[in-house]
Amino acid sequence: MTDDRVTRLIEMLDDLEADVDETIDLADEIAASGDQGALPRLEAELGRAVADRNSYARELLGGVVAALGGTEKLPVLVRASAVDLGDDQDGLAAEIVDLVQADPKTAQRLLHPLTQDDDLSIANRADWALRFVP
Repeated sequence: MTDDRVTRLIEMLDDLEADVDETIDLADEIAASGDQGALPRLEAELGRAVADRNSYARELLGGVVAALGGTEKLPVLVRASAVDLGDDQDGLAAEIVDLVQADPKTAQRLLHPLTQDDDLSIANRADWALRFVP
């Protein structure tokens, strides 16, 4: 059932005419489902959104990935966030900060290696996220 909802969400994110409120409601529904089986597909779609330079899809999918995957998905979210798409990333940044603060030890374990990434955008974004460790 969640796979059908994920398919519908992806279709809505790709449709410039899709109702924004309905799209957000569906993303929230998927996030609240607790279905971690949807994570691989959602992560792949998040990567596609970044590659397609779709900041709207990145924000919504990042929120769903954060809700379903928790702190363990910080590397995925930080990598997605490290790409400058010209948006303010308020939603995605808030998701990252919330996850870091919810589980500081795991956040440090996962993000510290990223501060040494060869891609300076990723390294800098990981360093930024670690500033929110309480």
